[in-house]
Amino acid sequence: MGTFIYIVAVGLLRFLEFSIFAAAIFSWLVAFQVINYHNEFVRQLGRFLEAVSRPVLRPIQKILPAFGSVDLSPLVAILIIEGLIRASSR
Repeated sequence: MGTFIYIVAVGLLRFLEFSIFAAAIFSWLVAFQVINYHNEFVRQLGRFLEAVSRPVLRPIQKILPAFGSVDLSPLVAILIIEGLIRASSR
């Protein structure tokens, strides 16, 4: 039973890590006008990525100082998640 819970927890953490990375890339693509919100699929994907990543990133954004227009919270969140995964495997 413990192994099953571990596998599910690591899977959820990996999904969260991927979602944060995808949200960061997505925001760059929108900022550089590679994609835009006029497409319904792009709009739904953006909403989904925001809904998944924002609850994790918002507390980190409150703690980190402002670095101009650069948001380092995805990097910090991914490092924390990766640390949790590696610490739980020992």
